[in-house]
Amino acid sequence: MAEDNQNNQDNVEITPGTEEFGKMVFRLNNPVNAENISVLNYNGAELEQIQDGVYAQPAYVSDDFNLFFVVTQLIGDDWIVAFSKATITNGNEITDLSDPLPTGEGLNLLGQTSADDANNLLSYFGTLVDAKRGEWRLIE
Repeated sequence: MAEDNQNNQDNVEITPGTEEFGKMVFRLNNPVNAENISVLNYNGAELEQIQDGVYAQPAYVSDDFNLFFVVTQLIGDDWIVAFSKATITNGNEITDLSDPLPTGEGLNLLGQTSADDANNLLSYFGTLVDAKRGEWRLIE
């Protein structure tokens, strides 16, 4: 019975835009390396290593809201795709990245600014799930 209960929890659908979804992270099935980094490209952008073991790329850039992917080992040995709010000056100079936000929280923030772009990113993550590159996890 407890095993059935655990399986039911694994299959619970959490709706984007909700507080619960804000606690979701996207865990990659494999570490990021030179051979597989290109599979994470989004919207023509590529992940760039900004520190040892930390990669970033733009997810959404506008005049008043900038969101970047941050990919690193955030939870134990797990590679997580998180988000960071970015400050951009002079049109292209990234002067600050916030502390990483859970994947769901970043998508919820983007949804408040541009629902279409948030849905496109959600589809991107769906493609990664379908290709067995990663999975959604609820953080406690």
